[in-house]
Amino acid sequence: MALPIRYNIRNLIVRKGTTLATAITIGLTVAVFLMVMALARGIDLTLASSGEPLNLIVLRNGSNSELVSDVTRENLSTLVYLDGVAREGDRPLAAPEMLTLIYRARKGMSQGANITIRGVGPESTKLRSGFNVVAGRMFQTGLAEAIVSKRIAERFQGMDIGDRFRVQGIDYSVVGLFDAGGKAFESEIWTDVNSLRSTMKRESYSSVLLRVKDWAALDSLAKRISDDQRLQLKAVTERSFYEEQQGTTSGLLKGLGVFVAFIMAVGAGFAGMNTMYAAVARRTTEIGTLRVLGFSRLSILTAFVLESVAIAVIGAGIGILLALPLNFVSTGTSNFATFSEIAFNFRVTPDLMLSALIFGVGIGLFGSLLPSIRASRFKIIDALRAS
Repeated sequence: MALPIRYNIRNLIVRKGTTLATAITIGLTVAVFLMVMALARGIDLTLASSGEPLNLIVLRNGSNSELVSDVTRENLSTLVYLDGVAREGDRPLAAPEMLTLIYRARKGMSQGANITIRGVGPESTKLRSGFNVVAGRMFQTGLAEAIVSKRIAERFQGMDIGDRFRVQGIDYSVVGLFDAGGKAFESEIWTDVNSLRSTMKRESYSSVLLRVKDWAALDSLAKRISDDQRLQLKAVTERSFYEEQQGTTSGLLKGLGVFVAFIMAVGAGFAGMNTMYAAVARRTTEIGTLRVLGFSRLSILTAFVLESVAIAVIGAGIGILLALPLNFVSTGTSNFATFSEIAFNFRVTPDLMLSALIFGVGIGLFGSLLPSIRASRFKIIDALRAS
């Protein structure tokens, strides 16, 4: 014979103080878990949306980052005339680009972070959807001018229109702010590639971005470039390139988040266990009475487990509510592939909320199992004698 649900509800209400304290403990643990997962999900969505499906990025063989890559001007001359490269009129849709880093202090802080400066060619904006200058104007070719992502301008000192920043002894003027549709480029500063090459005293580029004609040409052109021993280059789809960065950066954050959440979950589980042990001790006579009335040990075990799970569900709900205000809040962290700042939004998605709920229920089950087994094993005589 099973115990009615209202029996569990009454016990939770009677012990509202300990119920709420345990639920809050679980809620804080769930909130931390959900916040870190929302952080990693924001990075995932930012990087996953950054690659265009028909773009190839060409790097030096053995390079996993544009920062350590090198593509010569002779390489560029060969690449732009390969079969399969899309064209707009007579112009190949190819953009030689160059990357470097500068260190800037964050607004309101003495500490700072590296920011990526990308030297771009005339075709770069055509090869990336979502790009839009939202304030000021585009930089002029050949001049020491730059446009800054709106997010970077909001987060770092000296990045507004009219400000200047120094690269290798050359002062660059900020002439505009841009938006990139939530992509990884919103963590960058853009300037003219040839101006940046001159500043850095380099003859070569970091990478070349190519648009292919169609899906049929995507793999064949990538293979042709990678297999050509004279070029010593590799070509990968832009999506694959950013997916690799996604795995590196968000994977480390997820691992850290799961580790921290696990430590907190153990603590929350033991807190719930203490609460349930105390409840069992106070209700020994009640348990004996229930056995006399014909309720089985399994019924009593189930009742105690259900109470703990109910507390965990309340706690998980509290944790989700605590984390929800972070949804779409802009923040930044280090991109471990480029060692620079990456700006993105927290994303508290429905599947993450479901994971947080399951995580909270798991804490409740962990904390309830031993006390519930103890309650179910009381002998009737011993339980009644305890009164």
